[in-house]
Amino acid sequence: MNIIQCKICNKLFQPISGNICPSCVNKIDRDFITVRDYIYDNPNSRIDEVSEETGVDKATILQLLKEGRLTLDSPDTDGMLLCDICKKPISTGRMCKECKEKIASTMTKSIGGAKPPEPQKKELKASKYNAKMHTDTLRRK
Repeated sequence: MNIIQCKICNKLFQPISGNICPSCVNKIDRDFITVRDYIYDNPNSRIDEVSEETGVDKATILQLLKEGRLTLDSPDTDGMLLCDICKKPISTGRMCKECKEKIASTMTKSIGGAKPPEPQKKELKASKYNAKMHTDTLRRK
C-alpha cells in the first residue's frame, strides 16, 4: 500500500496518479471553472483583478496558465508568465512558439529527419463559450 503526502495540503493519501490528493484536485477544478467563467464575462482582465474578483489565489491562476488550461488575452501581463527558455512573455504554457519550434526541429533532426505527427484537430460542438473561451483547446480552432 503506497501512501504519499499531498504537495498542497500535506494530507496523506493513496495516489492514483500524481502527487495531489483528490480533494485538492477537485478544488483546483472548481477554481478553474470560476476563473474561466469570470474571464469569459470580463475578457482582457489582468491576473490581479481576476484573483481579487474570484477569490482564487494568483499562484493557482498562474499554474492553470502554465498547464495551458487558461490563456492570457490581456496585452499587459506584467511579465508574470515567461518562456522557460528565452524568458519572453507568453500567454499560456511554459514555452513561446519559437522555442517550441526550435525544440521540435532539434528533436526531428536527432531522430533522423522524421517529421513529427500532425496534431489532430478536435471537432467542437457549438456552445455559448466558443466565441470567447480562453482555454487552450478552443483557441486552436
